Amino acid sequence: MDCDYFNPWYYEEKPFESDNIEDNYGFVYLIINKTNHKKYIGRKYFWQFRTPRGKKRKVKSESDWKNYYGSCPELKEDIDKLGRENFSRTILSLHKTKGKTNFGETSQLFKNDVLTESLDNGEPAFYNGNILGRFYRKDYYEYNN
Repeated sequence: MDCDYFNPWYYEEKPFESDNIEDNYGFVYLIINKTNHKKYIGRKYFWQFRTPRGKKRKVKSESDWKNYYGSCPELKEDIDKLGRENFSRTILSLHKTKGKTNFGETSQLFKNDVLTESLDNGEPAFYNGNILGRFYRKDYYEYNN
């Protein structure tokens, strides 16, 4: 199945398109660096709400979710260096509200032990360096070098 954007998000092993959004507000995702297997878990909203110039009401429009690769500087640096084709993007779960999207992300971060998991070489297995800006890798990660 062809997709209308490069390196598509996959959900249940199929490319995810705008038509699949339905009444969902956002999603929790997993990005994997195919060269070193390092991962990143995050969340993204399908919609953005902006107030157009000279207007009073906000307008709902589709966000940049198709081209989104996370907010982590280290991940973005690797994407710039290696190219987007070296990263897989998977939607782990879809959510109907902003709150459920945020909760889903936090839940996945803890379930996957993003602050403490290691790769075989002893480096952190996830790009995620903190959870909620409150729990930091430096406080929990045991470097195995």
